[in-house]
Amino acid sequence: MCLRLLGFQVKKSALVAILLIVVVSLSVSLGAFRGQNRLIVSTTTSLYDTGLLDFIAERYFQLYHIKLDFIAAGTGQALEHARRGDADVVLTHSPSLERQFLKERVVGVRKIIAYNFFIIVGPGEDPAGIKGLPPVRALTKIATSGVTWISRGDNSGTHLKEKSLWEKAGIQPAGQAWYIESGTGMGPTLQIANEKGAYTLTDTGTYLKYQKEGLINLAPLIESGEDLLNVYSVMAVNPEENRQVNFSGAVAFIAFLTSEEGQKTIEDFGKEEFGVSLFNPAVQLLRTDSAVAEWIRDYAFIENSECPPEYRLGQEGLYQ
Repeated sequence: MCLRLLGFQVKKSALVAILLIVVVSLSVSLGAFRGQNRLIVSTTTSLYDTGLLDFIAERYFQLYHIKLDFIAAGTGQALEHARRGDADVVLTHSPSLERQFLKERVVGVRKIIAYNFFIIVGPGEDPAGIKGLPPVRALTKIATSGVTWISRGDNSGTHLKEKSLWEKAGIQPAGQAWYIESGTGMGPTLQIANEKGAYTLTDTGTYLKYQKEGLINLAPLIESGEDLLNVYSVMAVNPEENRQVNFSGAVAFIAFLTSEEGQKTIEDFGKEEFGVSLFNPAVQLLRTDSAVAEWIRDYAFIENSECPPEYRLGQEGLYQ
């Protein structure tokens, strides 16, 4: 049997052979891209937009000559990249979603690496009068006053945190005239809030970066407290579900992030440019009984652990 291809007659067997060559070539190319000297990291936009990951990537390459390639998306989408095997490792900040994807065995080897606090920001004149209030009370006042609120609306870690705060306040904001979903990352959401004179919830790092660069002029109105805790975790994509992933590279990267060198790299980021650390290292803190350590355990632990034993994928050494 002959088929016509680009004006030429090609036998079906020859066409099959051509397609096989293309598939093999693509597989070889992908294998080269995902080699031992390269690691694909799916990450939340709040980590990427701050510049932290470029800072880590530069240090990691200096030490190990391994290039980190980043796919930035909201936490929900970042974990979907893991499900499809598009990444080797994920960096996220939504314990509830992380728990779900661990239980589905999409990822494993979860380690908590850093924390900071979300901030409620808004116009300096603060038309709803929320400055210094507990977060839940502040949201109630915003809803009552009808001042515009910009939500990311993208199933990111920040969006899920915001939804949990509205739930605590007993308010369903979706569909209200004052409630706008941007459907974008943290940086663009801040810019929309700035343009509209609105309130929003943001991570510390992205806010400080955009404020310093003159991209926004929003005031930090509520800056800390247990309800605004923001915890970052790293996880390896499960090689039992996606055999093509660079699991050994992912584990090595997790070991680096939780090492003294990796934690210092996280702590140092932001000091030169902003005068403060944008992310606080969490590994040593979790060995203490401090108030913040207890907050992290209450908020981000799963079955009283960073990662229950059944999801550690044989990497017990990281939990000793």
